[in-house]
Amino acid sequence: MFAFLEGQFEWYSDGLCVVNCGGVGYEVVITGKDADALPAPGSQVRLYTQLNFNENTGFTVFGFLSPEELKLFKLLTTVNGVGPKAAQAMLDALTTDELRFAILSDDVKTIAKAPGIGSKTAGRIINDLKDKMSLEEAFEERLARVEQDTASAEGLDSAKEDAVMALVSLGYSRTESLQAVKKVKTDENSTADSILKDSLKFLL
Repeated sequence: MFAFLEGQFEWYSDGLCVVNCGGVGYEVVITGKDADALPAPGSQVRLYTQLNFNENTGFTVFGFLSPEELKLFKLLTTVNGVGPKAAQAMLDALTTDELRFAILSDDVKTIAKAPGIGSKTAGRIINDLKDKMSLEEAFEERLARVEQDTASAEGLDSAKEDAVMALVSLGYSRTESLQAVKKVKTDENSTADSILKDSLKFLL
């Protein structure tokens, strides 16, 4: 029903992200990983969504920051015994690349790292989805994502780039550092030090 929701990010609490779309606040269930990557409240956000219905809980909108995550989510929920919550738990524990390559390489152990996913379920996921995936496509999507991340990083001004480098020197990954810096609201008076200080609030 909803391909995606785009609007002003209002708040996040206990797994629920609220997005204001034209004056209507939509509750979207997201992963903890995507919650960490959300922009500052008041910023624009787009969540790629899937509407699910359960007789006990009614309608629930599940959302992801990337279309790749949503695509895998839909595939996972086609497997017998894998509901939307279990599928989302896997996408929270593993990146799309890790999950896709684990399925293609019959890596039960990696898939079973996700909470609530045992070896039996992991094996069923591999059996049901392996033929629906292409190793060549997986590599192409991974390469495209790396190129996109590089282009995004190149778009940073010098103060933000310095803040990212400082965070990396403190032990954070470049991905974590970029996500934190992008959440900081800046203006013409912002310095690398002020951006660094504000970025740490999203990491500590």
